[in-house]
Amino acid sequence: MTFSSYPEYKSSGHEWVDKVPSHWHIFRSKNIFSERNVKAIESDEQLTASQKYGVIPQRLFSELEDQKVVQVILGRDILKKAEVNDFVISMRSFQGGLEFCSYSGAVSSAYVPLFANREIDNRFFKHLFKSAPFISALQNTSNLVRDGQALRYNNFVQLSLPFPSLSEQRTIGAFLDYEIAHINSLIKEQQHLIELIKEKRRGIALSALSDQNLPLVRLDHAVDVVSRPVKQREGETYSAIGVFNRDRGLFHKESKEMHDMGDSDFFWIKSGDLIISGQFAWEGAVALAGNDEEGMVVSHRYPVLRGKQGIAETEFVYALLTTKHGDFLLNESSRGAAGRNRPLNLSALLKEKIRIPSKEIQQQVCALVRYEAEVLAECRQQIGLLQERRSALISAAVTGKIDVRGWQPPASA
Repeated sequence: MTFSSYPEYKSSGHEWVDKVPSHWHIFRSKNIFSERNVKAIESDEQLTASQKYGVIPQRLFSELEDQKVVQVILGRDILKKAEVNDFVISMRSFQGGLEFCSYSGAVSSAYVPLFANREIDNRFFKHLFKSAPFISALQNTSNLVRDGQALRYNNFVQLSLPFPSLSEQRTIGAFLDYEIAHINSLIKEQQHLIELIKEKRRGIALSALSDQNLPLVRLDHAVDVVSRPVKQREGETYSAIGVFNRDRGLFHKESKEMHDMGDSDFFWIKSGDLIISGQFAWEGAVALAGNDEEGMVVSHRYPVLRGKQGIAETEFVYALLTTKHGDFLLNESSRGAAGRNRPLNLSALLKEKIRIPSKEIQQQVCALVRYEAEVLAECRQQIGLLQERRSALISAAVTGKIDVRGWQPPASA
Protein backbone atom coordinates (compact mmCIF):
# COMPACT_ATOMS: atom_id res chain seq x y z
CA MET A 1 0.00 0.00 0.00
CA THR A 2 1.04 3.60 -0.45
CA PHE A 3 0.38 6.62 1.75
CA SER A 4 0.60 10.29 0.92
CA SER A 5 2.66 12.73 2.92
CA TYR A 6 1.12 15.44 5.11
CA PRO A 7 0.03 18.66 3.38
CA GLU A 8 2.50 20.87 5.25
CA TYR A 9 5.75 20.34 7.12
CA LYS A 10 8.01 22.40 9.36
CA SER A 11 11.59 21.98 10.50
CA SER A 12 11.88 20.04 13.74
CA GLY A 13 15.18 21.70 14.57
CA HIS A 14 16.68 18.27 15.15
CA GLU A 15 18.63 16.32 12.56
CA TRP A 16 17.34 12.87 13.52
CA VAL A 17 13.70 13.84 12.99
CA ASP A 18 14.25 16.36 10.17
CA LYS A 19 10.89 17.83 9.12
CA VAL A 20 7.63 17.00 10.86
CA PRO A 21 3.99 17.75 10.00
CA SER A 22 3.28 21.39 10.70
CA HIS A 23 0.69 20.65 13.41
CA TRP A 24 2.94 18.25 15.37
CA HIS A 25 4.83 19.36 18.47
CA ILE A 26 8.48 18.72 19.27
CA PHE A 27 9.13 18.32 22.99
CA ARG A 28 12.26 17.68 24.95
CA SER A 29 12.12 14.07 26.08
CA LYS A 30 12.26 15.12 29.75
CA ASN A 31 9.01 17.02 29.20
CA ILE A 32 7.32 13.71 28.27
CA PHE A 33 9.18 11.13 30.37
CA SER A 34 10.74 11.22 33.82
CA GLU A 35 13.08 8.75 35.46
CA ARG A 36 11.45 6.42 37.98
CA ASN A 37 14.16 6.42 40.60
CA VAL A 38 12.47 4.29 43.26
CA LYS A 39 14.09 1.41 45.14
CA ALA A 40 12.51 -2.01 44.82
CA ILE A 41 10.92 -3.69 47.81
CA GLU A 42 11.31 -7.25 49.02
CA SER A 43 8.10 -8.51 47.39
CA ASP A 44 8.93 -7.14 43.91
CA GLU A 45 9.45 -9.80 41.29
CA GLN A 46 12.74 -9.75 39.39
CA LEU A 47 12.28 -8.52 35.80
CA THR A 48 14.47 -8.97 32.74
CA ALA A 49 14.69 -6.52 29.82
CA SER A 50 15.10 -8.10 26.39
CA GLN A 51 14.73 -6.88 22.83
CA LYS A 52 12.69 -9.94 21.96
CA TYR A 53 10.06 -9.85 24.72
CA GLY A 54 10.34 -6.41 26.32
CA VAL A 55 10.48 -6.22 30.12
CA ILE A 56 9.05 -9.43 31.58
CA PRO A 57 9.57 -11.56 34.72
CA GLN A 58 12.91 -13.33 34.81
CA ARG A 59 11.20 -16.68 35.39
CA LEU A 60 9.08 -16.17 32.23
CA PHE A 61 12.13 -15.15 30.20
CA SER A 62 13.94 -18.31 31.37
CA GLU A 63 10.96 -20.46 30.32
CA LEU A 64 10.69 -18.82 26.89
CA GLU A 65 14.42 -19.18 26.26
CA ASP A 66 14.66 -22.61 27.90
CA GLN A 67 17.28 -21.37 30.34
CA LYS A 68 17.88 -21.99 34.02
CA VAL A 69 16.59 -19.23 36.30
CA VAL A 70 19.52 -17.29 37.74
CA GLN A 71 18.96 -16.42 41.37
CA VAL A 72 19.37 -12.75 42.21
CA ILE A 73 22.34 -12.28 44.52
CA LEU A 74 22.34 -8.47 44.59
CA GLY A 75 20.59 -6.81 47.51
CA ARG A 76 17.16 -5.37 46.99
CA ASP A 77 18.44 -1.98 48.06
CA ILE A 78 20.23 -1.55 44.72
CA LEU A 79 17.36 -2.79 42.53
CA LYS A 80 14.91 -0.34 41.00
CA LYS A 81 11.15 -0.38 40.83
CA ALA A 82 9.55 -0.62 37.38
CA GLU A 83 5.81 -0.33 36.77
CA VAL A 84 3.48 -1.51 34.02
CA ASN A 85 3.62 0.88 31.01
CA ASP A 86 7.10 2.14 31.90
CA PHE A 87 9.78 2.26 29.24
CA VAL A 88 13.19 0.93 30.25
CA ILE A 89 16.64 1.93 29.04
CA SER A 90 18.53 -1.36 29.19
CA MET A 91 22.05 -2.53 28.47
CA ARG A 92 20.91 -3.32 24.92
CA SER A 93 19.13 -0.04 24.20
CA PHE A 94 22.21 1.14 22.34
CA GLN A 95 21.49 -1.57 19.75
CA GLY A 96 17.74 -2.09 19.88
CA GLY A 97 16.02 0.90 21.45
CA LEU A 98 13.99 1.15 24.64
CA GLU A 99 11.97 -1.76 26.04
CA PHE A 100 8.32 -1.59 27.11
CA CYS A 101 7.43 -2.86 30.56
CA SER A 102 4.39 -5.15 30.69
CA TYR A 103 4.82 -6.13 34.35
CA SER A 104 5.49 -4.50 37.69
CA GLY A 105 8.63 -5.55 39.54
CA ALA A 106 12.33 -4.95 40.15
CA VAL A 107 15.01 -4.28 37.56
CA SER A 108 18.79 -4.12 37.82
CA SER A 109 20.37 -0.84 38.84
CA ALA A 110 21.95 -0.82 35.36
CA TYR A 111 18.48 -0.20 33.92
CA VAL A 112 16.64 3.12 33.81
CA PRO A 113 12.82 2.95 34.10
CA LEU A 114 10.93 5.90 32.58
CA PHE A 115 7.32 6.92 33.19
CA ALA A 116 5.21 9.30 31.13
CA ASN A 117 4.56 12.60 32.89
CA ARG A 118 1.76 13.50 30.48
CA GLU A 119 -0.97 11.56 28.69
CA ILE A 120 0.41 9.51 25.80
CA ASP A 121 -0.48 6.49 23.67
CA ASN A 122 1.97 3.75 24.63
CA ARG A 123 1.72 2.05 21.24
CA PHE A 124 3.01 5.13 19.42
CA PHE A 125 6.04 5.45 21.68
CA LYS A 126 6.70 1.71 21.65
CA HIS A 127 7.21 2.00 17.91
CA LEU A 128 9.05 5.32 18.10
CA PHE A 129 11.58 3.94 20.59
CA LYS A 130 12.23 0.94 18.32
CA SER A 131 12.57 2.98 15.13
CA ALA A 132 15.90 3.13 13.32
CA PRO A 133 16.18 6.96 13.41
CA PHE A 134 15.61 7.07 17.19
CA ILE A 135 18.13 4.30 17.89
CA SER A 136 20.72 6.05 15.73
CA ALA A 137 20.09 9.34 17.55
CA LEU A 138 20.40 7.58 20.91
CA GLN A 139 23.71 6.07 19.85
CA ASN A 140 25.03 9.53 19.01
CA THR A 141 24.53 10.68 22.60
CA SER A 142 27.07 8.25 24.01
CA ASN A 143 30.69 7.16 23.77
CA LEU A 144 29.44 3.69 24.61
CA VAL A 145 31.54 1.88 22.00
CA ARG A 146 34.75 3.60 23.03
CA ASP A 147 34.60 3.62 26.82
CA GLY A 148 32.06 0.97 27.71
CA GLN A 149 29.67 3.35 29.47
CA ALA A 150 26.01 2.43 29.85
CA LEU A 151 23.22 4.55 28.45
CA ARG A 152 21.61 6.67 31.16
CA TYR A 153 18.75 9.09 31.60
CA ASN A 154 21.06 12.01 30.75
CA ASN A 155 21.64 10.40 27.34
CA PHE A 156 17.91 10.05 26.76
CA VAL A 157 17.11 13.66 27.73
CA GLN A 158 19.51 15.00 25.12
CA LEU A 159 16.92 14.05 22.51
CA SER A 160 13.73 15.82 21.53
CA LEU A 161 10.76 13.74 20.42
CA PRO A 162 7.95 14.23 17.89
CA PHE A 163 4.61 14.58 19.66
CA PRO A 164 1.41 14.37 17.58
CA SER A 165 -1.97 14.88 19.21
CA LEU A 166 -3.18 12.03 21.41
CA SER A 167 -5.80 10.96 18.86
CA GLU A 168 -3.18 10.88 16.11
CA GLN A 169 -0.79 8.93 18.33
CA ARG A 170 -3.55 6.36 18.79
CA THR A 171 -4.19 6.09 15.05
CA ILE A 172 -0.49 5.70 14.24
CA GLY A 173 -0.05 3.17 17.04
CA ALA A 174 -3.05 1.10 15.90
CA PHE A 175 -1.92 1.28 12.26
CA LEU A 176 1.60 0.06 13.07
CA ASP A 177 0.31 -2.66 15.40
CA TYR A 178 -1.89 -4.01 12.60
CA GLU A 179 0.64 -3.73 9.80
CA ILE A 180 3.53 -5.14 11.81
CA ALA A 181 1.40 -8.06 12.99
CA HIS A 182 0.62 -8.77 9.32
CA ILE A 183 4.29 -8.56 8.33
CA ASN A 184 5.32 -10.74 11.28
CA SER A 185 2.75 -13.37 10.27
CA LEU A 186 4.25 -13.48 6.77
CA ILE A 187 7.71 -13.91 8.29
CA LYS A 188 6.41 -16.75 10.47
CA GLU A 189 4.94 -18.44 7.39
CA GLN A 190 8.37 -18.40 5.75
CA GLN A 191 9.97 -19.76 8.91
CA HIS A 192 7.29 -22.46 9.22
CA LEU A 193 7.95 -23.58 5.65
CA ILE A 194 11.64 -23.96 6.48
CA GLU A 195 10.81 -26.07 9.55
CA LEU A 196 8.48 -28.34 7.54
CA ILE A 197 11.26 -29.11 5.05
CA LYS A 198 13.70 -29.76 7.89
CA GLU A 199 11.25 -32.20 9.49
CA LYS A 200 10.85 -34.07 6.20
CA ARG A 201 14.62 -34.33 5.83
CA ARG A 202 14.99 -35.63 9.39
CA GLY A 203 12.10 -38.06 8.91
CA ILE A 204 13.62 -39.73 5.84
CA ALA A 205 17.01 -40.05 7.53
CA LEU A 206 15.46 -41.46 10.71
CA SER A 207 13.34 -44.01 8.84
CA ALA A 208 16.46 -45.27 7.11
CA LEU A 209 18.09 -45.88 10.49
CA SER A 210 15.20 -48.08 11.60
CA ASP A 211 15.84 -50.68 8.89
CA GLN A 212 17.15 -53.62 10.94
CA ASN A 213 18.35 -55.37 7.78
CA LEU A 214 21.11 -52.81 7.38
CA PRO A 215 24.38 -53.60 9.14
CA LEU A 216 25.76 -51.29 11.82
CA VAL A 217 29.05 -49.62 10.90
CA ARG A 218 31.24 -47.20 12.77
CA LEU A 219 30.91 -43.58 11.74
CA ASP A 220 34.61 -43.38 10.86
CA HIS A 221 33.92 -46.05 8.24
CA ALA A 222 31.47 -43.64 6.56
CA VAL A 223 33.24 -40.27 6.85
CA ASP A 224 36.66 -38.68 6.57
CA VAL A 225 37.89 -35.91 8.84
CA VAL A 226 39.00 -33.12 6.51
CA SER A 227 41.97 -30.88 7.27
CA ARG A 228 42.99 -27.99 4.99
CA PRO A 229 45.38 -25.84 7.09
CA VAL A 230 45.43 -22.11 6.46
CA LYS A 231 48.84 -20.49 6.23
CA GLN A 232 48.05 -16.92 7.20
CA ARG A 233 49.91 -14.07 5.51
CA GLU A 234 50.33 -10.40 6.31
CA GLY A 235 47.97 -8.13 4.39
CA GLU A 236 45.39 -10.86 3.67
CA THR A 237 41.96 -10.99 5.27
CA TYR A 238 40.12 -14.11 6.39
CA SER A 239 36.41 -14.66 6.88
CA ALA A 240 35.58 -17.15 9.60
CA ILE A 241 32.27 -18.92 10.07
CA GLY A 242 30.45 -20.27 13.09
CA VAL A 243 27.57 -22.72 13.59
CA PHE A 244 24.23 -21.87 15.15
CA ASN A 245 22.76 -24.43 17.53
CA ARG A 246 19.48 -26.32 16.97
CA ASP A 247 20.05 -26.97 13.26
CA ARG A 248 19.88 -23.26 12.33
CA GLY A 249 22.79 -23.23 9.90
CA LEU A 250 25.95 -21.16 9.66
CA PHE A 251 26.80 -17.54 10.35
CA HIS A 252 29.59 -15.43 8.92
CA LYS A 253 31.96 -13.49 11.13
CA GLU A 254 33.57 -10.20 10.24
CA SER A 255 36.65 -10.46 8.01
CA LYS A 256 39.92 -9.98 9.85
CA GLU A 257 43.60 -9.69 9.09
CA MET A 258 46.20 -12.10 10.43
CA HIS A 259 47.06 -10.16 13.61
CA ASP A 260 43.36 -10.07 14.60
CA MET A 261 42.65 -13.77 14.11
CA GLY A 262 43.92 -14.86 17.52
CA ASP A 263 45.93 -17.94 18.46
CA SER A 264 43.64 -20.55 16.87
CA ASP A 265 44.65 -22.70 13.94
CA PHE A 266 42.34 -22.23 10.96
CA PHE A 267 41.25 -24.49 8.11
CA TRP A 268 39.77 -23.77 4.68
CA ILE A 269 36.16 -24.64 3.96
CA LYS A 270 34.71 -25.96 0.72
CA SER A 271 31.11 -26.19 -0.38
CA GLY A 272 29.60 -29.47 0.82
CA ASP A 273 31.65 -29.73 4.01
CA LEU A 274 29.88 -30.89 7.15
CA ILE A 275 30.88 -28.60 10.01
CA ILE A 276 30.33 -29.40 13.69
CA SER A 277 30.80 -27.06 16.62
CA GLY A 278 33.30 -28.55 19.02
CA GLN A 279 31.66 -26.76 21.96
CA PHE A 280 27.95 -26.94 21.20
CA ALA A 281 27.51 -30.10 19.10
CA TRP A 282 25.32 -31.45 21.91
CA GLU A 283 22.91 -28.57 21.19
CA GLY A 284 22.58 -29.57 17.54
CA ALA A 285 25.24 -27.18 16.22
CA VAL A 286 25.90 -28.95 12.91
CA ALA A 287 25.60 -27.50 9.42
CA LEU A 288 26.50 -27.94 5.77
CA ALA A 289 28.67 -25.40 3.98
CA GLY A 290 27.24 -24.03 0.73
CA ASN A 291 28.64 -22.03 -2.14
CA ASP A 292 28.61 -18.88 0.00
CA GLU A 293 31.05 -20.51 2.43
CA GLU A 294 33.55 -21.61 -0.23
CA GLY A 295 36.95 -20.17 0.67
CA MET A 296 36.01 -19.19 4.22
CA VAL A 297 37.74 -20.60 7.30
CA VAL A 298 36.94 -22.29 10.60
CA SER A 299 39.04 -22.61 13.71
CA HIS A 300 40.36 -25.93 15.03
CA ARG A 301 37.34 -25.98 17.37
CA TYR A 302 35.12 -26.95 14.43
CA PRO A 303 35.67 -30.51 13.10
CA VAL A 304 35.03 -30.81 9.36
CA LEU A 305 33.73 -34.07 7.87
CA ARG A 306 32.92 -35.41 4.41
CA GLY A 307 31.26 -38.68 3.45
CA LYS A 308 33.51 -41.37 2.02
CA GLN A 309 32.98 -41.83 -1.67
CA GLY A 310 30.90 -44.89 -2.48
CA ILE A 311 29.81 -45.38 1.13
CA ALA A 312 28.01 -42.35 2.52
CA GLU A 313 26.87 -39.01 1.12
CA THR A 314 27.85 -36.04 3.24
CA GLU A 315 24.27 -34.72 3.07
CA PHE A 316 22.97 -37.99 4.52
CA VAL A 317 25.42 -37.87 7.43
CA TYR A 318 24.34 -34.29 8.08
CA ALA A 319 20.66 -35.30 7.98
CA LEU A 320 21.37 -38.20 10.34
CA LEU A 321 23.10 -35.96 12.89
CA THR A 322 20.11 -33.58 12.95
CA THR A 323 17.64 -36.34 13.92
CA LYS A 324 16.80 -37.33 17.51
CA HIS A 325 19.19 -40.25 17.12
CA GLY A 326 21.87 -37.83 15.96
CA ASP A 327 21.20 -35.69 19.04
CA PHE A 328 21.74 -38.78 21.15
CA LEU A 329 25.07 -39.56 19.47
CA LEU A 330 26.31 -35.99 19.81
CA ASN A 331 25.25 -35.84 23.46
CA GLU A 332 26.94 -39.15 24.26
CA SER A 333 30.16 -37.84 22.72
CA SER A 334 30.01 -34.48 24.51
CA ARG A 335 30.93 -34.92 28.14
CA GLY A 336 32.13 -32.05 30.25
CA ALA A 337 31.50 -29.70 33.13
CA ALA A 338 28.12 -28.43 34.20
CA GLY A 339 26.29 -25.87 32.10
CA ARG A 340 26.96 -25.43 28.41
CA ASN A 341 30.69 -26.21 28.53
CA ARG A 342 30.56 -29.70 27.02
CA PRO A 343 33.26 -30.10 24.36
CA LEU A 344 32.83 -32.74 21.69
CA ASN A 345 35.05 -35.81 21.82
CA LEU A 346 35.42 -36.39 18.08
CA SER A 347 37.17 -39.73 18.54
CA ALA A 348 34.24 -41.00 20.59
CA LEU A 349 31.74 -39.77 18.00
CA LEU A 350 33.57 -41.52 15.16
CA LYS A 351 33.37 -44.81 17.08
CA GLU A 352 29.57 -44.61 17.26
CA LYS A 353 27.74 -47.05 14.99
CA ILE A 354 25.11 -46.09 12.42
CA ARG A 355 23.21 -47.77 9.60
CA ILE A 356 23.98 -46.75 6.02
CA PRO A 357 20.95 -47.00 3.70
CA SER A 358 21.00 -47.72 -0.02
CA LYS A 359 22.39 -45.27 -2.52
CA GLU A 360 18.85 -44.52 -3.74
CA ILE A 361 17.63 -43.47 -0.28
CA GLN A 362 20.75 -41.42 0.31
CA GLN A 363 20.14 -39.65 -2.99
CA GLN A 364 16.59 -38.82 -1.86
CA VAL A 365 18.02 -37.20 1.24
CA CYS A 366 20.65 -35.36 -0.83
CA ALA A 367 18.00 -33.98 -3.17
CA LEU A 368 15.90 -32.82 -0.23
CA VAL A 369 18.89 -31.14 1.46
CA ARG A 370 19.72 -29.28 -1.76
CA TYR A 371 16.08 -28.26 -2.20
CA GLU A 372 16.03 -27.11 1.41
CA ALA A 373 19.08 -24.92 0.77
CA GLU A 374 17.35 -23.30 -2.23
CA VAL A 375 14.13 -22.68 -0.32
CA LEU A 376 16.06 -21.42 2.69
CA ALA A 377 17.89 -18.87 0.52
CA GLU A 378 14.60 -17.68 -0.99
CA CYS A 379 12.89 -17.53 2.40
CA ARG A 380 15.76 -15.58 3.93
CA GLN A 381 15.58 -13.12 1.07
CA GLN A 382 11.84 -12.70 1.58
CA ILE A 383 12.28 -12.36 5.34
CA GLY A 384 14.97 -9.73 4.76
CA LEU A 385 12.66 -7.74 2.49
CA LEU A 386 9.80 -7.99 4.98
CA GLN A 387 12.05 -6.84 7.80
CA GLU A 388 13.20 -3.87 5.70
CA ARG A 389 9.57 -3.05 4.94
CA ARG A 390 8.69 -3.24 8.64
CA SER A 391 11.56 -0.97 9.67
CA ALA A 392 10.81 1.58 6.94
CA LEU A 393 7.10 1.62 7.78
CA ILE A 394 7.75 2.25 11.48
CA SER A 395 10.25 5.03 10.78
CA ALA A 396 7.98 6.74 8.26
CA ALA A 397 4.89 6.65 10.49
CA VAL A 398 6.42 7.80 13.79
CA THR A 399 8.32 10.69 12.19
CA GLY A 400 5.38 11.88 10.11
CA LYS A 401 6.73 11.03 6.67
CA ILE A 402 3.42 9.32 5.80
CA ASP A 403 -0.09 10.43 6.72
CA VAL A 404 -2.18 7.55 8.10
CA ARG A 405 -4.89 9.64 9.74
CA GLY A 406 -7.56 8.23 7.45
CA TRP A 407 -6.55 4.61 8.04
CA GLN A 408 -9.14 2.20 9.38
CA PRO A 409 -8.55 -1.41 10.33
CA PRO A 410 -10.24 -3.88 7.98
CA ALA A 411 -13.57 -5.24 9.21
CA SER A 412 -11.99 -8.70 9.53
CA ALA A 413 -9.52 -7.32 12.06
